[in-house]
This record gives sequence, structure tokens and C-alpha cells, in this order.
Amino acid sequence: MRVRPAAALAGALLGMSTLFLPATALARPATASASDTLTARAATGRAHAPVAVAHRGASAYAPENTLAAVDEAAERGIRWVENDVQRTKDGELIIMHDTTLSRTTDVEQVFPGRAPWKVSDFTAEEIEQLDAGSWFGPEFAGEPVPTLEDYMETVEDNGQSLLMELKAPELYPGVERQTLRLLRREGWLDRPHVKRRLIIQSFSAGSVRAVHELRPEVRTGFLGAPAVADLPTYAAFADQINPNHKAVTPEYVAAVHAVRGAHGRPLQVFTWTVDDGPTAVKLAWAGVDGIITNKPDVIRDALDDA
Repeated sequence: MRVRPAAALAGALLGMSTLFLPATALARPATASASDTLTARAATGRAHAPVAVAHRGASAYAPENTLAAVDEAAERGIRWVENDVQRTKDGELIIMHDTTLSRTTDVEQVFPGRAPWKVSDFTAEEIEQLDAGSWFGPEFAGEPVPTLEDYMETVEDNGQSLLMELKAPELYPGVERQTLRLLRREGWLDRPHVKRRLIIQSFSAGSVRAVHELRPEVRTGFLGAPAVADLPTYAAFADQINPNHKAVTPEYVAAVHAVRGAHGRPLQVFTWTVDDGPTAVKLAWAGVDGIITNKPDVIRDALDDA
């Protein structure tokens, strides 16, 4: 286990907070007219500070989906981190966004004859040999691709919470059950974790449904923007509807909030990926519950200052 004194201190502080931040009045965005503000208030019935979620960790400051990015988020006072789970050729769960290894590791140099370098074509032992940090900066040279087990240990040590994405689950049959099994082994399926510290999401409605059916107590999110008429269908197995921020309007958020999700509470909206303060403030006025961002400190501070 790596020693991370700064992250541990941040984790202790972060553990004192909860997912649902207190309602906070936000000043009207400078770019919004009075009518825009009234529309937002009328459509959502509330203005609050969304949760800032560190996209693939604090990925503007450290290589994405690494333990360094998780620690960076903790050191910047960010409680929620997001990641991507995939499976190796020999069945190990690892953290990687792309379904190929070439963009964020040195796989082309280490294994030059293995194009197209799919995650599923490499064993965990082979992936352990890769450098997942040098592409981002020399100070991160040697940063490994983390296993899900190591990742969960780091998030737990930091006192953080996790928005976990099952990436391309159609490539990995049974990954939902396998992931839940590991989470249970790591102690993440007890009541405190599932109530406040864990959400599992996917672009695959079938995968989200599978997680809900296997462990109904776990909160889940669907990545996308279903038609309003289809929201009740998704609400049967999801607690969140998580669209690209370009698809977000106050009216759409209000429609989502009007539907109760799998746990009997209004569906939430976590939107992605937003790295500038003015857009974050506008989305807060639209009523979103969370903003997934590469710069979580920037978004948090923008919302605090609004």
C-alpha cells in the first residue's frame, strides 16, 4: 500500500460530508437574463450546488484513471471520483477508459507486435508492465494501470466516494456480477457504502438493469438522455439519468426529477464533462445534481463563488 499522508488527511475531512449537499442559493449567471433565471427556477423548483465529481480522478492534473489522479482529487478536497472498469484477457478487473491501451500507456513500445492493443487481448501480468503516467508528464513516469482492487483500496483510504462506470460491458459478459462480487469482498456493499458512497453507471441500459437486479440496494445511473416519455422505463432500474451537458435544459432536468427512480426517490441528473465555471453555474441553475469534470476544484470553486 502506498503511503499518502496528504490524501489520508483529505480523506478524513471528506468522509464527514455526504452526497447531497445543502441547498445553496446561487447568484444569477452573468450571461443569463432575468427571464432565463425565472425559467430555470420555474422549471426546476430549486437552485442548489451540484456535487463536483472528479472525472477519471482529477484528470486535468494527473494521468486519468490512475491512483495518482484519485489522490490528486483527495488533496484538492474532492470527495467524489469517477472511473471506468474493464476486464483483462485472464479475467482481472482493471481501470481503463479506452477499450485499447495505446492512448494512455506505452503498450506500443512494450508490445509492438500486438496491435490493435485491446484491453481484452492482454493479461493482467502484461498490463502490469505498462507505464500509464509518462504520456501525461515525466513526473508520473511508471504510474501503473490500477486493478479495481487497488483502486478501491485507495478510494477507501482517502475516504472518498465512487461513481463507477462499467465500460463497454458488452465486451465482458458477466462483468456486472464479477464487479459486484469484488465490491462485496472489499466491503463496499454494506449499508454505509451503498447509501452514500457508491453509484454504478453505464451507457448500456442492459448492464444497469443487471446491476439493479443482482443487487437492488446499489444506486445506479444510465449514461444518456432518454426521451421524456421513456423515463419511467429507465426509472424501474436506475436512480440517475446522466446526459452530456449539451443535452441539458431546465425543462429536461425538471422532467427527470418528476419521475421517481428505482429507490422511490426523484431521479437525479449527473451531467458530463464540464471544465469551466460559467457553464457549471448555468447547469446548477438548470437544476442538475452533479457535474462530472476533469477540473473538480475549478467547478466547486465556481459554484461556491456564484
